Amino acid sequence: MKYFDDLQVGDRFELGTYRFTAPDIKAFAARFDPQRFHMDEAEAARSHFGALCASGWQTAAVFMKLLVAYRKREAEAARRRGEPVAAVGPAPGFRNLKWQKPVYVDDTISYASEVIALRPSGSKPRWGLMTSRASGINQDGDTVMTFEATAFVERRPGQA
Repeated sequence: MKYFDDLQVGDRFELGTYRFTAPDIKAFAARFDPQRFHMDEAEAARSHFGALCASGWQTAAVFMKLLVAYRKREAEAARRRGEPVAAVGPAPGFRNLKWQKPVYVDDTISYASEVIALRPSGSKPRWGLMTSRASGINQDGDTVMTFEATAFVERRPGQA
């Protein structure tokens, strides 16, 4: 992760893609969101979705999985180059979570995060607050999920 002082509004991070399969959708739903349209094709066909679809919470959980993996890859690459790696977290929260379109079986979602605001922390001078807009886009270019999240990001030593 970049230091807070090296980030700019507009920085975009492509986190990766995930293909949603029927077994994955059903397994997640069975554990965390056991609604009929996430667990049974026939029930889903009779629902307003018309077919089996992923839980919105699953789309958000996949975002988090890909974000953590992305940060790990970036940190490892920086260390290989001999560069320091800034600490990230904790996150004081998120807002405006929207599930704009259902995610159906075999949809592939591309996830990204874009910096939309930066401000130094008033109470923690070693940290800044980064607000990002997270998004998930399906293979047809349709946005399926968005939210805004704020996280603490370490400031470059000597910059606070």
